[in-house]
Amino acid sequence: MSSRPPESTPPAAPSTRPGLRLLRRLAARWRRLSPSRQDRLATLAPLLSVMLFLAAIITAFWYLRNEEIERELESVKRDAELVQQQIRLRLIENQEQLVRMAREVVTRAVDRDELLAQAERIERERPEIVSLTWLGVHRQVIARHVSPDLVAAMPRLGMPGGDPGDPVSAELRQRVTLETFRDSRELRLPVYSPPFRHANRLLVFQVQVPLIDHGNFAGTLVAEYSVEALLRHFVPPEVSQRHVISMLDGNDEVMASTAGAAALERGRHKDTLLTWSVPFAPVHHGVTLRGEGFRTSAGLVGNTLFWMVLALSALTLWMLLGTWRHMRRRLQIQGALVQETNFRRAMENSMLTGMRAMDLDGRITYVNPAFCAMTGFSEADLIGRMPPYPHWPPERMEENHRLLQQELAGRSPAGGIEVKVQRRDGTRFDARMYVSPLIDSRGQQTGWMTSMTNITEAKRIRDQLTASHERFTTVLEGLDAAVSVMSAQTGELLFANRTYRLWFGGEARWHAQLAGRPASGDDEQGDAVDAMAGVPTAELDEAGADAREVHVEAMQKWFDVRARYLQWTDGRLAQMLIATDVTARRQMEEETARQIERAQETSRLVTMGEMASSVAHELNQPLAAITNYCNGMLSRLRAGNLREEDLAMALEKTSKQAQRAGQIIHRIRQFVKRSEPQRQPARAAEIVEDALELATIELKRRNVAIQSYVAQRLPVLQVDPILIEQVLLNLLKNAAEAIDNAQMPPKRRTIELRVVPRHTAELGGVIEFSVTDAGPGIREEVIGRLYEAFFSTKSDGMGIGLSLCRSIIESHQGRMKAENLYNGDSICGCRFSFMLPVATTGDNSTAKTPEVH
Repeated sequence: MSSRPPESTPPAAPSTRPGLRLLRRLAARWRRLSPSRQDRLATLAPLLSVMLFLAAIITAFWYLRNEEIERELESVKRDAELVQQQIRLRLIENQEQLVRMAREVVTRAVDRDELLAQAERIERERPEIVSLTWLGVHRQVIARHVSPDLVAAMPRLGMPGGDPGDPVSAELRQRVTLETFRDSRELRLPVYSPPFRHANRLLVFQVQVPLIDHGNFAGTLVAEYSVEALLRHFVPPEVSQRHVISMLDGNDEVMASTAGAAALERGRHKDTLLTWSVPFAPVHHGVTLRGEGFRTSAGLVGNTLFWMVLALSALTLWMLLGTWRHMRRRLQIQGALVQETNFRRAMENSMLTGMRAMDLDGRITYVNPAFCAMTGFSEADLIGRMPPYPHWPPERMEENHRLLQQELAGRSPAGGIEVKVQRRDGTRFDARMYVSPLIDSRGQQTGWMTSMTNITEAKRIRDQLTASHERFTTVLEGLDAAVSVMSAQTGELLFANRTYRLWFGGEARWHAQLAGRPASGDDEQGDAVDAMAGVPTAELDEAGADAREVHVEAMQKWFDVRARYLQWTDGRLAQMLIATDVTARRQMEEETARQIERAQETSRLVTMGEMASSVAHELNQPLAAITNYCNGMLSRLRAGNLREEDLAMALEKTSKQAQRAGQIIHRIRQFVKRSEPQRQPARAAEIVEDALELATIELKRRNVAIQSYVAQRLPVLQVDPILIEQVLLNLLKNAAEAIDNAQMPPKRRTIELRVVPRHTAELGGVIEFSVTDAGPGIREEVIGRLYEAFFSTKSDGMGIGLSLCRSIIESHQGRMKAENLYNGDSICGCRFSFMLPVATTGDNSTAKTPEVH
């Protein structure tokens, strides 16, 4: 629909009025001319077109010429930067390989011959490196490899001083090498030298990589690069075909180029040279890479001129035929109006939004097909209707009348209004309506245009999202764990559930304390610096939850804290934390540890109670000997025939027997006394010796022999020796009881104790203790239940011995197992073994009683 500015539009500025008046006067004068005179004046149009054609040709040539020059210069710039980047990446790659070689030289991973072999391989793979030299701390040559290119260029090349045949070149090379050597020694970094020539032939530069041995400077690894080889191998063929790439020194003198000097000079005389220079990193020292190109634009300009001639010729023809246009002007305008009307009609019909127009009284004047499709009413049913409309639900008549009056008064909200619409078949849907005024060509309002959109599906999805959010919030609020989310940048608490608010209030500092990081306001520096700056958000989001237990002193509670990073709804990086109260579990674990400690003491007391008769028998021998020695001395003393040396000998024997009895009692007291588990350096041989000292008494009582073997030079263990001794004693006692209870014959009443080193895939280096008996073995159905608490194969057993043994071994990060020994299909014995890692370490202050499994 066309429109024109309203009558209230301010008048045009005074500066435009003279021009408009001049155009009006010319148009009026043209209309007053006779047709013949108009035709004569119209013949001037081709002449004007030709003049315009010439002006356009000159302007276009100048414009295209400048544009082509800029395009060519941009191409030279790209090629120069591409070559510089490729050479730089190659030098950095070589530098990294030289650093690795330097590290191997310092760590003695390679010797002089291996270094020369590597240098020869590098020279074959990297033709830009012409020599590789190993210099000592006093610049003495330790090893040197020279490529055939450098040998051909300098047949008399010698020490780092240079070529003795050319004093100038030798002095320059010596000075450059010395300065670079000093810089590398001071900076402790790879240093590049300025370019120089070998005997005025081969242009090279050096890179010296320092050799750092335990923080001390030990020399350098010197590599020399050929400038000509770098350009030859690292300038792409397509770049060298388009442009000339040259390398210039600090004085802007060409050191090397992809084109010969004669060709470069001919190109410079041919046309103006286009150049672009970039620094030659990482060498620097004023060295630059320069790209050179020549202005060539004949083809592009020729094609452009062709199309311009063609276009201007068409313009001339159009100007000659322009006299016919005014004869068909009305027809063309009429066709354009029809076409515009059809276009707008097609656009309205293709819209999914329903359109409805009504006059100022509320009468419907227009509806589009989308509106009819939405409501189910035809255009004839709706156009001309006054309220109430047929698509209004009956029970909402009053509400819709109020909305219509609001709409006719121009008070409809800008965000639209939500209404319920009834279709012809009685079904209903939710819609949102937007209202805008209809203005005619004179600027007068003639009615209102309403657009209607079906929002049933969108509303359903919105309601589902709202319900889902409510369910999610209800679940979080009902959790017994504290859930909170804090911004990683600002430290602001973004979310906290009911449990968090109940325990910690709404303060963010508790989140930071549980997460193990200081709150943002506690920064001693006071800098508003983002602690997570530079951290990749994707990797933090994908990282798993970090679980740990935290003790809050103020609350006297333990919390199991799990934290992970996530992306908040506004895109910020945030940390989510879930804290669960585990105080009761911690108290239970501590109580269980105390019970296990008491069980260990009880086990030792039970073991010594079972061995009481054997211990009494063992103590009876030294006590009887002491009694005999004392009675004998009294008899001889009364008889008067006791000599002093006999008295001393008898007293010495009596003392030994008393010491033997005291040692037995001391070992028993040390074994059964209650003490905290303490890991300490212990030797396997000493543990075995102490265990055998106690077990031998029981073995003698049961008439069981024991054979022990302890490997030599075993590593020191970091264990509690009393606990390991308790395990050994329990296994030896069980083996003796199995043999004695089975009434085994004398040849099978033996036990073998072996201590040897092993290596396993799971634990690495270990020491294996094994107790092997020749008894009746263990039933297969019992082996799987040996380590269950309170399970025993003895009629008077408590069922805690083996369970406690395995807990002790596993608390030392070891493993324990039992197996039967077979002779064919018959069982010929049983073996209990356990392994302790040789790298087991612990802290006496934090050692815990092993857990019962």
